[in-house]
Amino acid sequence: MDDLAGVRELFLGIDYREAATLARAASTGPAASLTPTLGAQFRAMEARALARLGDARGCDLGLAEAQRQLSMRTLDSDPPYIAYFDEVELAAEFGHCFRDLGRSVEATQRGAGSTIGDGLNNRSDFFATMVQAESYTTQGEIGRGFDIALTALQLGESLKSARCVQYVWEFQGRITSSMRASIEYRDFEERARSYRLWN
Repeated sequence: MDDLAGVRELFLGIDYREAATLARAASTGPAASLTPTLGAQFRAMEARALARLGDARGCDLGLAEAQRQLSMRTLDSDPPYIAYFDEVELAAEFGHCFRDLGRSVEATQRGAGSTIGDGLNNRSDFFATMVQAESYTTQGEIGRGFDIALTALQLGESLKSARCVQYVWEFQGRITSSMRASIEYRDFEERARSYRLWN
């Protein structure tokens, strides 16, 4: 559990090289304490950090290992605090990684299942939905991307998090001047202004 918190702190500080190293070390920790789901999350976190560093091969290997380890879990193989990390969460990790690597088509395909939230974790649903929105706009499907972004902004209304703000800023920063000139953007922006995170 301490390793998991340490990796998260490094992500918030945006030291991706150190986050990748710590996540990798945690994933090769004592076999007795490393459950399939913990191993999967550590490898997914390593993949996320490597994607931010532009290491596509390392990221792909990490994601493949995360998927393999998650497939080995059973109903009683993990402690309760990691139960939230499931196939939906892993799909979100794929989406994040592929977005960061500039592979927007793969981000929308592999991350699509992560936006089917159950309403129990709006924060995770928000992040996954913002990634999908950004991936669609990047590949030119701006109408669809902006519609998904509105869904994310609605989810974000109840959230107070610097990371949520960062995701919106990143999305705003990737909207090109040609996108801004479109009818789809004008309609989106008019509606987006009513959401706290957009302003």
